[in-house]
Amino acid sequence: MFRILLSNLRLGIATMLLALGCSTHAGEIDVNPQCAALAARAAPGYRVDSAQWLPASDIQIGPGGATAAVPAHCLFQAVIDPRESGSENLSYGVGFELRLPQQWNGRLLFQGGGGLNGVLNPALGRVAGAPSALARGFAVVSTDGGHRSRGPVDVRFGVDQQARLDFAYQAVQRTILEAKRLLDDYYGRQADYSYFMGCSTGGREAMLAAQRLPLEFDGIVAGNAAFNLTRIAINQLWSLASVTRNAPRDAAGNPALYATLSDAQLQSVANAVVKQCDALDGLVDGIINDFEACDFDPGSLACAAHGSATGNECLTATQIDTLHAIFGGARNSRGESIYGTFPYDTGIAQPAWRGMHLGSEIRPPANAILGRDTYRMYALTPANPDLDPLQVDFDRAIELTAETAAINDAVGTLHSTYADRGGKLIIYHGLSDQAMAPGALIDWYKGISPRNDAGPQRWARLFLIPGMTHCGGGQSTDEFDMLSAIQGWVERGEAPDSIIASGKAFPGRTRPLCPYPKVARFVGGDPEDAQSFSCR
Repeated sequence: MFRILLSNLRLGIATMLLALGCSTHAGEIDVNPQCAALAARAAPGYRVDSAQWLPASDIQIGPGGATAAVPAHCLFQAVIDPRESGSENLSYGVGFELRLPQQWNGRLLFQGGGGLNGVLNPALGRVAGAPSALARGFAVVSTDGGHRSRGPVDVRFGVDQQARLDFAYQAVQRTILEAKRLLDDYYGRQADYSYFMGCSTGGREAMLAAQRLPLEFDGIVAGNAAFNLTRIAINQLWSLASVTRNAPRDAAGNPALYATLSDAQLQSVANAVVKQCDALDGLVDGIINDFEACDFDPGSLACAAHGSATGNECLTATQIDTLHAIFGGARNSRGESIYGTFPYDTGIAQPAWRGMHLGSEIRPPANAILGRDTYRMYALTPANPDLDPLQVDFDRAIELTAETAAINDAVGTLHSTYADRGGKLIIYHGLSDQAMAPGALIDWYKGISPRNDAGPQRWARLFLIPGMTHCGGGQSTDEFDMLSAIQGWVERGEAPDSIIASGKAFPGRTRPLCPYPKVARFVGGDPEDAQSFSCR
């Protein structure tokens, strides 16, 4: 009874405070004392950086001038247990941002991070091609992962014990608990539903939320998840070593990684994959849905078989060996897989693939920087900043990264508490992801529990997007509303048997994304319309 009275009192106070604001147009205020009052939460070990009321507006969401509409809301930013580092010159502590809309729909969304975090991204809950979660009335929270650095590829925090723990999972745990306390204080009640949605590192955080925080979320969406980050770092150095071994030498005798494969050759591989595998789903449309039936081998493009020693559309034996190594994934000296495999898809001709594995004349591949630093500064325990990335012992790499893997990698398979209390999980992954192997994720998905004869479909579904590179892009239908899908499943019991997708790569085209192991197959009708396909 006391809790009910207290809740009613808080709601009354909130209504009164909102009424004090000066109205700008129907339903909106430009001053909110209740928001400003959140600044009073500052205390030892709890720094408040902002408690600011923002009117409805269009805000910039990235480079290039792109904007998004947001409603009137309270912006609250704080840091839990702030502290300064020593020699790394970093700021530690769990920084978070919570946006509290004036017209709240009773739902909370945790927005996952990206890269190696270290930045506090605007808590909007963006959805490609659709209104953001904040615009829909969600309260949205984000975190910097427990440190502030020069950007999302700065790994210097890896030498600090607590910073490692925060990045691994504790920042998410501490942020969600504080966000729920703030909701209770601000709105006078808890959220009806709590969701998590993230891609890349945010996808890893999302999967960890289902595995380690099974009581905190009702629905989770994990995209292109770096769920086994220590293995990804190992695999990046495997790719780097493979390209370095086979790269031609420049005038100074150094390996010219960018010249290992030309853009014309990469496009030739993409064209050959499409020619061999596009029609497997019943329609030639530049999209390879039935990827598991595609047994493409780059050896089919061998220059010798085409009657020439070299060429822009054929591959040398060395180049074929390089592609086999990259797409087959890291292995030990016994040939056993360390990470997972990549399917051949159209993404090999995308700039994202070149940028990850080959680089350019003026920029080394991302594997030579991000992979190198993630492995030696974070994955290894203790950190070894002087390690030569070309001297990795692939027979001992799993052993040497086991301590970080234990706190960081979202490889747990038991979800009995989460599933049994009604939690739902949607996982999606681009089949042309240039860094994270779909094969590794599929293997994990096949082993999760609880499950029945149909697998984990009752509570968890995996969607694989042909042509999509990391978290978007590529020759793909990469715009889809997973937030509405997870809401419908959690709140109305509408299991996502397919999700409609579109994309700028194919104007006017829609396609169904199908839950694995089903794939979209053409059944007749307008070839540009998703209704002409069936998930089978």
